[in-house]
Amino acid sequence: MEVYKKDHRHFVIYKPYGYLSQFTTNAVKQRNKRFLGLLQDFPEGIMAIGRLDEKSEGLLLLTTDGKMSDYVNSQKVEKEYYALVDGNISAEAITQLKTGVEIGFDGKKYQTKPCKAFKLDTEPDLPERSKKIRDARHGPTTWVSITLKEGKFRQVRKMTSAVGYPTLRLVRVRVGSIQLNAMQVGDVVEVDEFHTLS
Repeated sequence: MEVYKKDHRHFVIYKPYGYLSQFTTNAVKQRNKRFLGLLQDFPEGIMAIGRLDEKSEGLLLLTTDGKMSDYVNSQKVEKEYYALVDGNISAEAITQLKTGVEIGFDGKKYQTKPCKAFKLDTEPDLPERSKKIRDARHGPTTWVSITLKEGKFRQVRKMTSAVGYPTLRLVRVRVGSIQLNAMQVGDVVEVDEFHTLS
């Protein structure tokens, strides 16, 4: 177990849908984007540990400690996601997710590493998303849990699409031993230290 103490500042947040995992940018093309700095006045040097894309939400760790960020991103720490997928996902597709699938990454083909994946028996108790998700009139949906130690760009979305079940909603619920629990969208909690289990 690694313990990261208060020489630095650490935050646990529930990143809302539609926010970038960044703080500021000068890029004109991102002029109308929403950044994490809108949630709270964070200290200088703050960084997101393992980004969530704009359409994903859930648990995001922030720190001023670069070593902490490197450790979590070094494929030693589990990240668990709940994905709402289009269709009634098959046992075969779950097996494919667990053993690894081929996705595109940086213009090349990439074989994902074996991971944990299973179908959730009940719908998870998550806050309602700000942008409405299509309803049951458009066909069945399934919630699945996918736990990775790697984190390629949009990996979970690419994985579920690769097995024929596109992701409609994606929420990260756990990083190591840190869990989303009852946090609400936009919540920011400063912690004295991170206990991160590999």
